[in-house]
Amino acid sequence: MDDPVLRRRFHAHAHDEARHAALFRARGLALRSQFPGDERDVITAEWLAPGERGLDDLRVEDEDAASLLAFIHLSESAAARDFGQYREVLDNDPLTRAVFDRILRDEEFHMHYSLAELERAAPGRAKYLLWKARIRRLWKAYMRLATALAGLMAGIVLTLQYYLLLPPFALLAKHAARREPRGWTIIGSAERATRNGQY
Repeated sequence: MDDPVLRRRFHAHAHDEARHAALFRARGLALRSQFPGDERDVITAEWLAPGERGLDDLRVEDEDAASLLAFIHLSESAAARDFGQYREVLDNDPLTRAVFDRILRDEEFHMHYSLAELERAAPGRAKYLLWKARIRRLWKAYMRLATALAGLMAGIVLTLQYYLLLPPFALLAKHAARREPRGWTIIGSAERATRNGQY
């Protein structure tokens, strides 16, 4: 990154995201200590929602500054909207609400700085780059949905094969086994002579 202003902004942004992770971890541990439960009761549903877990598969080294800023602006806009909604439903938990409130302020700042830097880095092209980034996110959301649907369909097809195609072969094998004599079969010397094998 050649732009020193942008480099400083990205560094500050990364620092904010690390602080957010620390806030979430601390609050999560505090909540977990208040409500102890069985470790097996935890449900992980990370594949359901896109976000900051790498599901958008952004390869930073392949992006120019303007495309990266468009991606950041859209991500931070979505995060600000989501954190605002989370904060609104947490009236009964003021400590968690305070965490979301603090993070929401940072997300709003990230949203505004990324748009301002995008307009500075790509004057006249900001709207085009934002639409391009939206289309890429839509495509990746479609790919996530298609992957989940393909996994579901594969599970259904394999289950049907197991219950519909395997039983006839099992019945044929059982029928063939009934025709075979039980136990060891002694092979006579005439039959042994016709075989080409060593034994």
